Amino acid sequence: MLSFLYLYFVILAKVYFKLMIVLGSTSDISQAFIEKSLKSGDKYHKIYLVTSNQETTEKLARHLYVKYQQECEVIPFDLINDSDFSVFDSVDSELLFCATGYLGKNTEEGLYDIENSKKIIDINYAKLLPLLNYFAEKFEKKASGTIIALSSVAGERGRQSNFMYGSAKAGFTAYLQGLRNYLFHKGVHVLTIIPGFMDTKMTAGLDLPKPVTSTPEKAGNLIYKAYKKKKNSVYVLPIWCLIMLLIRNIPEFIFKKMKM
Repeated sequence: MLSFLYLYFVILAKVYFKLMIVLGSTSDISQAFIEKSLKSGDKYHKIYLVTSNQETTEKLARHLYVKYQQECEVIPFDLINDSDFSVFDSVDSELLFCATGYLGKNTEEGLYDIENSKKIIDINYAKLLPLLNYFAEKFEKKASGTIIALSSVAGERGRQSNFMYGSAKAGFTAYLQGLRNYLFHKGVHVLTIIPGFMDTKMTAGLDLPKPVTSTPEKAGNLIYKAYKKKKNSVYVLPIWCLIMLLIRNIPEFIFKKMKM
């Protein structure tokens, strides 16, 4: 009888007391993923919304409570300026969603802009990895959980239009591949999401080709399905798999002459 009750409460805890951490809470894709999860019946005891924009994230937290009765806790954290992770010591979760990213100025505008380059590298790679390592260690100790992180097609080949951003994303993709390989043996899953063009706040004002541009809602649905199926790496739009296959295989003596 006692063993039955114990099993019952373990199952109950897994269903009703899951926790989620979201890095990059102001991202349109983050919000779309959260809403897709809640609409699909997932229940979270609490969702931790980590943000450098507290006012905007408080609005998201209120929205999620009003619409889904979902409890959220907003944790102010500036990836550029904050290096003390002790604010997360009491934070636990079964799911980490990372949509942290910064596009910055494109190469023509910002190639020699030192602050722009530093910010691109710091937010997309240099200062993000130690934070993810901090949470990965927590997941490893529990021997369970899932880490979902957004990289970019820009990291698959350096192109003149955005190679500062692309180089950081290339490093981030490689990091996620290695982390997935390492944590697989520890009972933790890592899912890499590779968006192409996205119609989001980050790309507002850019002239994006509609046939290969996705929306946050479509991305949220695809990411949720990939998460449930324990996929390793997925493109938000499958067409990008073919596009990047072609781009990666253009001979360098031709590619260097192209304007992309």
